[in-house]
Amino acid sequence: MTGYANIVRNAVQGDDSTPAAASGSGAISVELRSVNSRFLDLAFRLPDELRGLEPALREALNGAFRRGKIEVRITSERGRDAAWSAPPPDLLNLLSRVEGSIQSWLPKAQGLTVYEVLQLNRSAAPLPDLDQVALTAAQEGLQALREAREREGARLVEMLIDRLTRLRELATRAAPLVPQVVARQQERFLERWQEALHSASAAGVPSDSARDRALSEAAAYALRIDVAEELSRLSAHLDEIERLLRAGGEMGKRLDFLIQELHREANTLGSKASVIDLTQISVEMRVLIEQMREQVQNIE
Repeated sequence: MTGYANIVRNAVQGDDSTPAAASGSGAISVELRSVNSRFLDLAFRLPDELRGLEPALREALNGAFRRGKIEVRITSERGRDAAWSAPPPDLLNLLSRVEGSIQSWLPKAQGLTVYEVLQLNRSAAPLPDLDQVALTAAQEGLQALREAREREGARLVEMLIDRLTRLRELATRAAPLVPQVVARQQERFLERWQEALHSASAAGVPSDSARDRALSEAAAYALRIDVAEELSRLSAHLDEIERLLRAGGEMGKRLDFLIQELHREANTLGSKASVIDLTQISVEMRVLIEQMREQVQNIE
């Protein structure tokens, strides 16, 4: 199922006793996107300083979802305080020594600018507890994504219930057609039997043999076009699908199996159809079942 969640949380370096100019701040942004997939496919886009969170995030997602292609994107941004905070003396001493050493070997090397010193100070001062802030934001985003997918799941259930209702209507239309077809065909067999009697009499063939053959053909045809068993199984599958949808919970694989069974019964109904009305009903059933199949693959 599809879904989207975006959580932004602030991260602060330093404590209340730290001067504002020496403290740093930033923001952690966690974005989760989910699109339809039959299997669970996870992708992570993490900054280098947060790569260590991937196992924990993967475990959390595996525990929460069963299907879907889910992308987790985390970005960290430093605030203005962190970008322009005054470099500490230790860092300045280190930069001075390194700069002097380089220029002693490379006299033409340019010295560091103020901007470059500030940038180095910014990169050298990682935010403490950044992992914990990111992980907390990711957990909140995971919950928001789950809620978004649940809302879409509720809409999918409504659509599937509608398709079930239409399939039941088609099955109700198909049921009375079979006896009519059998009765009409029996009349045709009786006519053929009468013709066979006249032909048998003219050829000297016993009438009992012609009658038995005609009745045997009529019985075989009636068995061949009888779809009562298929309609009964189809109705049972529809009832089970509706029960699963209304019960909720994890049902994706069971629905996959039941949809396959619906396809089988609808195909058999079409292969046994001897009148155009049954053929049309079978085609309409298969269209509805295919619509259900495409959506069921997105349900957990």
